[in-house]
Amino acid sequence: MAGSEALPRWDLTSVYPGFDAPEYAAAKEGLSHIAARLLKHYGAPPPHGSPLRMFADWLAEALKLEAEAGSRYETLASYAYARYSTATRDSRAVAEMNAIEELALPLKRAGVRFRNALAARRAEVEALAWGPEADARIAPFAFHVREELFWQSKQMAPELEDLAEDLMRSGGDAWARLQESISSNASALWDERTGERKTVVELRNLAYDADRGVREKAWRLELEAWKTVEIPMAAALNGVKGFTVTLNKCRGWASAIDKSMEQSRITRATLDALVSAMEGSLPVWRRYLKAKARAIGLPVLAFHDLFAPVGVEGASGGRFEFSEALASIAEKFGAFDPAMGEFARRALRESWIDAEPREGKVGGAYCIDFPDAKAARVLCNFDGSFSSLTTVAHELGHAWHHECIKAKPHQLTQYPMTLAETASIFAETIVMREAARTAPPQERLSLLEMHLQDGCQVICDILSRYLFESAVFERRERGELSAEELCALMLDAQRRTYGDGLDPERLHPYMWAAKGHYYRPELSFYNFPYAFGLLFGLALYARYEREGPAFAAAYRELLAGTGSASAVEITRSAGFDIERREFWQSGLDVFSAEVEEFERLVGAERGV
Repeated sequence: MAGSEALPRWDLTSVYPGFDAPEYAAAKEGLSHIAARLLKHYGAPPPHGSPLRMFADWLAEALKLEAEAGSRYETLASYAYARYSTATRDSRAVAEMNAIEELALPLKRAGVRFRNALAARRAEVEALAWGPEADARIAPFAFHVREELFWQSKQMAPELEDLAEDLMRSGGDAWARLQESISSNASALWDERTGERKTVVELRNLAYDADRGVREKAWRLELEAWKTVEIPMAAALNGVKGFTVTLNKCRGWASAIDKSMEQSRITRATLDALVSAMEGSLPVWRRYLKAKARAIGLPVLAFHDLFAPVGVEGASGGRFEFSEALASIAEKFGAFDPAMGEFARRALRESWIDAEPREGKVGGAYCIDFPDAKAARVLCNFDGSFSSLTTVAHELGHAWHHECIKAKPHQLTQYPMTLAETASIFAETIVMREAARTAPPQERLSLLEMHLQDGCQVICDILSRYLFESAVFERRERGELSAEELCALMLDAQRRTYGDGLDPERLHPYMWAAKGHYYRPELSFYNFPYAFGLLFGLALYARYEREGPAFAAAYRELLAGTGSASAVEITRSAGFDIERREFWQSGLDVFSAEVEEFERLVGAERGV
């Protein structure tokens, strides 16, 4: 049983020993020097009419400096955020995040200069990057250079970009930090007798409890806790979305979704095909939810029943010690790729994971990279459930992606959200499928339900988040939204997706406050990439089942290339056409078959 083993906190000393360490101070000073070199170099390209070789030397050096600066900045920023996200009341961590953002302002200015310089010499750039005069130092960056030329077309004048970046710290980013600070510390009284309080993160974790009374109490208290902070949370969301709307207009974007598609490196045809397939699958998910209600003896599920365990105690229904969970993940990763299995074992040995829920720590889970240290770390809030185990597998999938790509120049490690989620969900799929393969027959129902539970979240709930964010952006252009309006939009989105699969009076109107993705000013619509990753991950797993162990090397190569091509090109190289609804439907058909099996098993268990 879980609970006797102390949950780990991560060790960041291999990145920097601490904020007061000489290594950290030297890294910050080094970032300032690199930024100064960048500004000087980018501001003095060879004059027009100079020999192509002279411009090639300038461009090669520009790309080298850009890689060095990007790696240093990301490492510093990641370190400060990692410290902050486990202790949001730590004023030193907040101060360091602000200091690093200030140090990075010249990098933003340098990026504007670099893109403008590329656009001013487009013909020469094209010749050196992918044309007849291709230079071996520059050609590997061809995709990156193409993207920089595109983003230059969505750039304001240099002085306005400087102002936007400076205002980001007291605008969009500040609102995002407010959401994190409030959400990581909001709590409710759980036990009047003892005075025990639980944070909203802890209350969310109780959604997995086997006791419906516990789940319902946690849901009710969570809503009450969010109610007490709804005014500042609504202010934060309005601030972030208003900031984003204004900047997008100034940069020539027709809408936030257009920018999100470019950031995800997909086409409109891809998004339309994906969303259409998701919408078409909703009746199947409602059948699953009704079958789950029957399985646990309810007339209809409430929102707090979505994660209720189904089936016998065992691999999926039991509770795990953290070391046991990591051993299970490592074993299943290793069955696919021995190197991936050993990678998971190192994560435990070398303290890469912060798993302990505690006050002041942000909710949810994430993986964060430190390019200079060639390392990654994982944050989660482990509760011993099988779902919590698969969350760790998900985040270690991100870390494995970083491991496969970390040797490349920094620009070629910047993969889009869509392909990032592919790696993580593929890792989840390995764990799920291997667990199902080795489980005794009596545990099949529970494992099947867990896979459908996750699929329902990534398709049905993600679609509700997509619809909600679309509505918020539409309304925010006309003015601010009150907390009541935000709750109403969220309930409408949940009713449109969950339909009669959930009790319409027992939903979660404050999911807009609970999900930090809504508050990222430079990354709107961080929802559909999860559905993309799930369905593309299933397609890759099907290819693994056809090809066997040889696919592990091909998978590592695919991950290593995700920073060097669009999502359409990467998926095409794997043999898929993501601009067709049929591709997405093929992944959803897997779930349709599982829902049919789940309905049969539930009926058999209940003697129907």
